[in-house]
Amino acid sequence: MRWALAGPLYPYRGGIAHYGALLAAELSREDAVHAINFKRLYPRLLFPGRNQYDESRSPLRFEAPRLLGSLDPLSWERSARHLASLDPDALLCHWWHPFFAPAYGSLARRLKRLRPHCRCLYLCHNVLPHETSRLDRVLAGYAFKAADAFCVHSESDARILRGLVPGARLGVHPHPRYEAFHHDVPSRMEARRRLGIEPGARIALFFGYVRAYKGLDLALEGLARCADRGLGLWVVGEFYEDRAPYEKLIRDRGLGARVILVDRYVSNEELPVYFQAADLVLQPYRSATQSGIAQIAAAFGRPVLATRVGGLPEQIEDGVTGLLVDPDSPAALAAALDRFFADGLGPAMEAALAAAAHRFTWRGLADTLRGLAGAPRS
Repeated sequence: MRWALAGPLYPYRGGIAHYGALLAAELSREDAVHAINFKRLYPRLLFPGRNQYDESRSPLRFEAPRLLGSLDPLSWERSARHLASLDPDALLCHWWHPFFAPAYGSLARRLKRLRPHCRCLYLCHNVLPHETSRLDRVLAGYAFKAADAFCVHSESDARILRGLVPGARLGVHPHPRYEAFHHDVPSRMEARRRLGIEPGARIALFFGYVRAYKGLDLALEGLARCADRGLGLWVVGEFYEDRAPYEKLIRDRGLGARVILVDRYVSNEELPVYFQAADLVLQPYRSATQSGIAQIAAAFGRPVLATRVGGLPEQIEDGVTGLLVDPDSPAALAAALDRFFADGLGPAMEAALAAAAHRFTWRGLADTLRGLAGAPRS
């Protein structure tokens, strides 16, 4: 097949840019793949972080011209004409927020006008944002009307999509694992030495940017209630909101000696150190669709303690590859943390994660997308 891909890639940072590069590389194993990148992603006013660009020494990348502007209608026409010149069988748009609906919806319509045979697929990382407004649904509706098929990573997102687009052609495939980060990996002892962690310490990791829906406050409350007063928590990721309330919570609960805050985006080279040093990963989310962070953890053999929200129960098998608790319950989090360490669940869960790897492959995702796009022209 001949694929046209639209979405963020290097030099942009973050999970969707990483994902886009890995998927493009996988599709390229069998098909012709041409991608376009954004020339501008978020306006500075709307971006809560410090920097939109990946400063890793070894970034995940797939070469693509930077043509598409999120708020530039002229770029939508230019991008469509560029892709039409490549005569693709299918356009695949990475969808994660309705802010990009005008760009994607216009691109898809213009390309299909120029190449009527081209099918349009939306690969939905999130069908709707975690904090949804009526405008989000209107924008999503505009973009989705240009689509011939959709792919999501969880049945919970599939239900949302079917509510927005009844009768949609839809595929579901689990979010693949990020084995790409599992290179130049230090030993557990070396990772802990680099971070100044004692070899026998018990460590939970909260990884990724901090927003209210991710429940860091619940993680801190749960930690404070643990019977195990030696358990430490590393919070590694840039705060996308005011960190002062979290610092106050740490002080009020007497957690100052047990919580380490690393308030910045972590490069690809640093990432393995934190996952190797941790015993398990905490995801006490209030809402979720699926989780790329859970799939990074799985690639490192780290169990995840998560809440039963969205698609997380589809990624994590309770008591086998991780632990699941009810949302908004610090007491349940504390009990699960104590159980994990008291019962020594780590080694068995690491083995179960390795055995489950075949369910979460990039090859499987690529084949799902090929099936949704249909047979190429002869």
